[in-house]
Amino acid sequence: MKTTDYIERSESSILHTYNRYQIVLEKGEGVYLYDVDDKKYLDFAAGIAVNALGYHHPVYTKTLQDQAARLTHISNLYYNTPMMEAGEKVLKASGMARVFFTNSGAEAIEGALKAAKKYAFRRDGHAGHSIIAMEHSFHGRTVGALSVTGNAHYREPFEPLMGGVRFAKFNDPDSVRSLVDDTVCAVILETIQGEGGIYPADQKFLEDLRSLCDEHDILLILDEIQCGMGRTGHPFAWQEYGVQPDIMTCAKALGNGIPVGAFVLGEKASSASLEPGDHGTTYGGNPLACAAVSAVFDIYEQEQIIGHVRKLAPYLEEQLEALIRDYPCIKARRGKGFMQGLVVEDHPVSAIINRALENGLLIISAGTNVLRLVPPLIIERQHIDEMIEKLRMSLDQTL
Repeated sequence: MKTTDYIERSESSILHTYNRYQIVLEKGEGVYLYDVDDKKYLDFAAGIAVNALGYHHPVYTKTLQDQAARLTHISNLYYNTPMMEAGEKVLKASGMARVFFTNSGAEAIEGALKAAKKYAFRRDGHAGHSIIAMEHSFHGRTVGALSVTGNAHYREPFEPLMGGVRFAKFNDPDSVRSLVDDTVCAVILETIQGEGGIYPADQKFLEDLRSLCDEHDILLILDEIQCGMGRTGHPFAWQEYGVQPDIMTCAKALGNGIPVGAFVLGEKASSASLEPGDHGTTYGGNPLACAAVSAVFDIYEQEQIIGHVRKLAPYLEEQLEALIRDYPCIKARRGKGFMQGLVVEDHPVSAIINRALENGLLIISAGTNVLRLVPPLIIERQHIDEMIEKLRMSLDQTL
């Protein structure tokens, strides 16, 4: 079959909620993907920051094969050893107290919001609490996650959504403080805003939020779904700031491609929020997903993935800064580690992305004018050089 035949076949059966790029990917190896015509692509998108270990990692693949041969699902009515092992590794990496495994990042957000509301219910003896979220944030597409997503474009078609959400300005502690009253149960934000345009939180902003939440007995929720799992050179991005949340959400690279997420609670939140009967999931924490999570943490440790990101990130940043000097339309670089964005003015980023695709490079956008680079964490220096070469070629052909 031709690529166009595959696309037509998909469009005849799959609900059209995505405007997909016109390629059909078939297999991957290392940091490269191949389409059905066997064209090779250097992947600097990683399935939107998911495939941290790239494709076909032998240990990861073998782990999934072995687990699938034993057990894939039993429900949460019973214990299973992969969930126990994965949970221990999440807590070791985060230094937090308890974890609840979900099927996705959006579900992790839903659980975090419920935990915060239940914490306040137990604290105050009544419901009706509000949440402070950030403008330009993105937390997912479910009703609860969408309610705290700070972009009206995403929310408006589905209103009314969850009530009691107030939006503050990111990196503006006074803006947050002005919204606090005795109804607020949580402040939620991405440690690094992803979809909104790759905006890292300021050190003082996070420190002030931590103090504000402690002062008012409010839970601080940090969304690490995209920026966590080593992408910034730390197990979780908040660890660079030294500001621990009460609840953290993670997903994406947590399972390296197997759908899995989690919300992780500190001691205060875990001891005084959700109880048996408050929350549940049929598939969350299933043996196959948790075997993937466990393997990811093992491989990170064995191959020193986080140290590798720290070592190589300065070179990536240096090469991206050179693009700013050479191309006047590229105005700035934002990000940390292997989560980088280039701000482009006067030219649509979609045209650059499409040209890069033709040249065998996968990159994606963030916000309205940012080229987003979130490669597998296993890239080497030569892959950065190859990316820069292909991106320069694409820029030259587009501008």
